[in-house]
Amino acid sequence: LRVNTSLEELDLRSNNIGPEGAAHLADALRVNTSLERLDFRDNNIGPEGAAHLADALRVNTSLEELDLRSNNIGPEGAAHLADALRVNTSLERLDLDSNNVSSALEQEIEDLLLTRDERVAAVGETK
Repeated sequence: LRVNTSLEELDLRSNNIGPEGAAHLADALRVNTSLERLDFRDNNIGPEGAAHLADALRVNTSLEELDLRSNNIGPEGAAHLADALRVNTSLERLDLDSNNVSSALEQEIEDLLLTRDERVAAVGETK
């Protein structure tokens, strides 16, 4: 993924990758410019893995859809992702179902995605 410039979709669901594997994936996502959709559900990454992915989302500009269902992220991991969405400019869809995340935090993330879309549209209008 670090050097690949053509892969747009990657399905890694149900591989029990864990937080260490999520850290390696995050390292690649930091520099990848082609991946648009990542299915990473059911990999038991926990809050630590979510934090690694959140760090990558802060700088990644290509990923549009991220499926993190059933990863035991919990409120701590979701909070890391919410913080990353405050600066991310590409992500349009983030699925966190079955992660023990409160509906309030899920709503905050949804609102951040919508706000991001409005920010991107406003920047586009000024060009």
